[in-house]
Amino acid sequence: MSASPSMSPSAFPTRIAFDEAVAIVRAVAARRRLPVESVALSRAHGRVLAQDLRAVVDQPGFDNSAMDGFALRHADLASEETTTLRLIGEQFAGRTLDVEVAPGTCLRITTGAPMPRGADTVVIKENTRIDGDRVVVLQPARPGQHLRRAGEDVRIGDALLAAGQALTPSRIALAAGQGMNRLEVVRRPTVAVFTTGDELVEPGLPLQPGQLYNSNRELLMGLLRADGFEPVAWPTLPDDPDAVENALRHAGHAFDVVITCGGVSAGEKDHLPALFQRVGDIHFWKVRMKPGMPVLFAGSRPAQADDDGRGGLGDALFLCLPGNPVSVLATYLTLARTLLDGLQERTEARPRLRARLQAPWRKTHERLEFLRGRLFLDEDGQCRVAPNPADGSHRMRAAADSDALIVLAEGPQDLKAGEVVDVLPY
Repeated sequence: MSASPSMSPSAFPTRIAFDEAVAIVRAVAARRRLPVESVALSRAHGRVLAQDLRAVVDQPGFDNSAMDGFALRHADLASEETTTLRLIGEQFAGRTLDVEVAPGTCLRITTGAPMPRGADTVVIKENTRIDGDRVVVLQPARPGQHLRRAGEDVRIGDALLAAGQALTPSRIALAAGQGMNRLEVVRRPTVAVFTTGDELVEPGLPLQPGQLYNSNRELLMGLLRADGFEPVAWPTLPDDPDAVENALRHAGHAFDVVITCGGVSAGEKDHLPALFQRVGDIHFWKVRMKPGMPVLFAGSRPAQADDDGRGGLGDALFLCLPGNPVSVLATYLTLARTLLDGLQERTEARPRLRARLQAPWRKTHERLEFLRGRLFLDEDGQCRVAPNPADGSHRMRAAADSDALIVLAEGPQDLKAGEVVDVLPY
C-alpha cells in the first residue's frame, strides 16, 4: 500500500495483517539490496555471504593421527595378547619424515602428524609401555583406529557455504581451513536511530513532572549492535513537525535505514504519518499486531523532489515504531530484522521454536499478539514457555524478565496449559 499525496491519515485502509506487512517489507528490501564488498576474515563474522563457496583443498590434506601414540601396522597386533614392536623414530606435526613402518616396527606420532608409509593404525600411548627401544602394546586396536583419512571431512569441489548464509565462527573457520583470507559479503546497511517526544529526558538528568527517561534509544541501539550493526543515535527530537522533518531529511540522505520510535500514532503530536503522506511513499501504516499496531513503513516518493524544492527524504527506508518500549522490542524483532536481513539478502530464517505453554492464557482481541514469556526445559527435556501476565506494551520489566515472544494467532482464543505455541527467542 502506498499513500497518495492527497490522502489524509484517516483515509488510510484498515490495518493490514501482520503476514502482509512482512511480505511488503521483504518485497521492498528485495528491490533495495546493497552492494557486495570483499572483507578480511576477521571482519566477516556475522556478515552475510554474497557468493557460494566450494572447496579448493582436501580437508584433511593428508592421512594423519587423531591422537598421541604410536603408528603401526594393524597386521602386527596379536588378537588377544600383548604385542612388542621395535621403535624406529618419531613423527611430529608440521613435518613429514621419509620413513616407512616395516613389519614388526612402529613410529612415535603426535596428534595431527602425517601417517608414515606402511602404517594404518594408531595406538594411544596410554595403552602402551615403553621398554628401551621397544613398545609393548597392552590392548588390541581396531584397524584404522585413531586415523584421519585425507579428504574425509571435505574434498576438492565440495559445496561448503551458500550465498545468503550468515557467517558464524564455525563457517569462518571452514573458509579459513581452505586458505581463504577474504570473503565476498553484502555490505551492512547503515542505520540511524531517532527517539521522539517532548516528555523524554536523558538518563542521569532530573525528571520534572510529566517527564520520562528515554529508554527506547538504548533498547534500539542494543538490539542493533547485538545483530552486528553500528547504528548512529541522533538527539531526541521534540514534538515539532519542522524539527522532525529536517532531521529525517538529513538522515534520509545519509543512511540506508532510519528507525524512529514515537510520534507514529494518530494523536495531535504524532507528526510522522502526515509527513510521509506529504513527502514520502507509505508502504503501510498500522498492522494488526499487539503490541506495535501503529508501526509505519515508508520510503521516498519515486523520482520526486517535494514542492518546496528541498530534495525529498533521500534514498533511505524509514521504519517508524510506536513509542511504548515493548512495542519497540516486538516490532524490531519481527519487522526491523526482516528489513535488515532482506537488504543483506540473508536467506536463513531467524530461529523460531515450538514450546508448550506452562500456564493457560485467554486472548480476547482480534490482533496477532506477541506475548512475553520465559523459555525453559522441563524434567522430561520438553521445551516450555511461561507467559508473563504483565502484557501491557509499556511494561518493560516484563520484557526484561522474559527471553522470548510467544506468537498468538489472530482472533480470540482460550489456550490451555500444555498447548504448543510458536515462540520467537529474543
